[in-house]
Amino acid sequence: MAIASPLWGVLGDRLGRKPMLVRSMVGGALTVGLIAFVQSPTQLVILRFLQGATSGTVAAATALVAVETPRNRVGWSLGVVTSAVALGGAIGPVIGGFAAAAFGLRLVFLGGGILLLIATIPVFLIVRESPLRRRDPARLGTLALIKQRPGAQRALAGLIGAQGLVSVANSATQVLVVLRLLEMVSHGVAAITGIAFGLAGVATSAAAVFYTFVTRRLGYVRTTAIAAVLMAAAIALIAVAPLVSVVVGAVALNGLLSGVIVPATASMIGLETPSEAQSTVFGINASSVALGFCFGPLIAGGVAATSGVPSALGVVAIISIGLAVLLAAGTREPAR
Repeated sequence: MAIASPLWGVLGDRLGRKPMLVRSMVGGALTVGLIAFVQSPTQLVILRFLQGATSGTVAAATALVAVETPRNRVGWSLGVVTSAVALGGAIGPVIGGFAAAAFGLRLVFLGGGILLLIATIPVFLIVRESPLRRRDPARLGTLALIKQRPGAQRALAGLIGAQGLVSVANSATQVLVVLRLLEMVSHGVAAITGIAFGLAGVATSAAAVFYTFVTRRLGYVRTTAIAAVLMAAAIALIAVAPLVSVVVGAVALNGLLSGVIVPATASMIGLETPSEAQSTVFGINASSVALGFCFGPLIAGGVAATSGVPSALGVVAIISIGLAVLLAAGTREPAR
């Protein structure tokens, strides 16, 4: 996905965002469904690569919502998108685990592909996109369009970097929470981990919908910077928590704060970017997020292996502080 997202964004700007959303969903459905029939690890790796190269559903949906939503409702609308993604991330593993135990892993992948294919039907029939204007060969490129807005280039660079850092922090924390719980308890780790991540998903979903009540009072920059500092505190709490219940609560709090930062920064990107360039910019942003999910576990595993899990959580907390500094100093309050 890190490679495909910018390409999908460019094609979305030229061919239309709804067709690109449908194509990404169909591509994801086919590759996920075909995983049910793999016979070797090599085939699985190839299909996973193709899945990333042909999907990009979240990036396509985010760009479509950002462009088609009235400007004063962009924040709330992107929050709903983030909420849906968070709920899926929380509920999906639970359902998948039970389904795998009952029917086997192969049928889970086949069923997932079928469900994703079915999900394209309402998108195709119900979702409407504004008429796509014929591309003018003399039209300015994405970078030139952004440069027409003073300060937008710097702000977008900071916001895209911030989304990448959030992904680093979240993916690293997920790995380290499991290791931390393994250090604290010897039985029932799977159940406790499921509860913790389930609560985090619900908290993220709720925050993604209601965070706009806070941004109206404090503004986007102040809200996201404060949330990043509090996220660092929550991650540090996981490292020093004396009780499992405290770890679970800190994980849920981390999910709540992530549910503020992710949609808020996505909304800021949408408000800073000219509509003609939004698919491309959101595609690049999706690549930043994907790279964050790549580097987060690498950082977590590397530090935990050499210095221990609490030290690794401390490093992730420092990354979150860096995120707060980037948001406070490298971005600006967008015009609404």
